[in-house]
Amino acid sequence: MPKRFSSLLDKSAMTLSGLCIVHCLGGTLLATIFAASSGWLGHDVHLIGLALALPLAGFALWRGVLVHGQAGVAVLGALGIGLMAISVFAGHGGSTEIMLSVAGVSLLGGAHLWNLRAARG
Repeated sequence: MPKRFSSLLDKSAMTLSGLCIVHCLGGTLLATIFAASSGWLGHDVHLIGLALALPLAGFALWRGVLVHGQAGVAVLGALGIGLMAISVFAGHGGSTEIMLSVAGVSLLGGAHLWNLRAARG
C-alpha cells in the first residue's frame, strides 16, 4: 500500500479526532448554533464517532507499525480508543465523559501524528 494512502488515513483520523474535541469542548456554543441538528450533539454521536474511529485508527496504525516498526504507536492509539469507549458509558454531558473523551481523542490524535512522522522518516 502506498505511503500516500497511509498518510491520508492518518490525516483523516486526526481530522475526526479534532471534530470530536470541538464537539466535546464547544457543547454550549454548538448547542445554540446547531439547535435544529436532529441529535448531532446527542450521545449517539459518540457511538457513531467510535464506530468510525475503530476501523480507521486500527487500519492506519496497524499499517504504520508494519511500515516503521514502532509498536508504541499502536499502544498509544489503543489507549486512546479505550478511553473513548469508556466515555460512551459515562453520563452524557458530564465532566467525566468530557474528560475521558478529550483525553482519548487527544491520545489517538497523537498516535496518528506519531505514525505519520515515523512513516516519513
